[in-house]
Amino acid sequence: MHRIFTILVLAAAVAATGMAAAAPALAATSDPLGYPSATSYYLSLGDSLSQGVQPDAAGTSVETNQGYPDQLYAALRLGDPGLQLVKLGCPGETTGTMISGGICSYSQGSQLAAAVGFLQDHPGRVSLITIDIGANDLNPCLVLPSAEIQACVEATLPTVVANLTQIMAELRAADGGEVRIIGMTYYVPELAAWLTGPSGQESARLSVELAATLNGLLSKVYQAYGARIADVFSAFRSADFTDQVTLPGVGAVPLNVALICKWTWECAPPPRGPNEHANKIGYGVIALTFLLADLR
Repeated sequence: MHRIFTILVLAAAVAATGMAAAAPALAATSDPLGYPSATSYYLSLGDSLSQGVQPDAAGTSVETNQGYPDQLYAALRLGDPGLQLVKLGCPGETTGTMISGGICSYSQGSQLAAAVGFLQDHPGRVSLITIDIGANDLNPCLVLPSAEIQACVEATLPTVVANLTQIMAELRAADGGEVRIIGMTYYVPELAAWLTGPSGQESARLSVELAATLNGLLSKVYQAYGARIADVFSAFRSADFTDQVTLPGVGAVPLNVALICKWTWECAPPPRGPNEHANKIGYGVIALTFLLADLR
């Protein structure tokens, strides 16, 4: 009943423009790593989405407390007041840098090493891990001429799979196979290209196909290690070019395009946009998708 209640609360919050912030931090005690003492921990791993990154008024991407981990944590804590959120995510992180480091600073050398260390130092106290990783691996492909993008993505995917397999294997070795892990599929910010005309519409369709391939591979790795899937690709109706809705100031567009414009900053005017990150409502939708995955 607690979980059903939290789903209803989070759904209502999303409908009302999302939750404003995470719940207040617990009082600090004697945890050896400096984290507040808690009955259990929710460990958030991944890239910029796991840190709630959004553009500020000047267009600079900054970390916020409105991300999906913050909103998910606030909902989960309604039924578990002792829960503590620990965010280790790194904006710009790839599967490779998550293993080897090089973007964000961790005393252990990398995000994966920090996560493994946290699990080892808190045996039996981490109740949930969420993770989104892999999209940034494809960024070098997206700047290539359109005719070369697909081949570049296909050549990169085996490395993504191999790296994610290593990440999941090390997390499972550290948690003893006991922790609930939920991995995320990605929405498709490139759908905003639909608004630029026929060539952009062709690019949008290709982007959906490539994202579906990436998400399918990510899901297989997560599931191989007993993780559940937060299917954000489907929650954003990413493949729905059929249903038409009216986008204010634009006119009739496919539903997937309208939702990208509504739930991310990709269609926002400068200086805030275009920016691929979710907005407060979008992060709320993602949080709800994780919560529903946790219920199954």
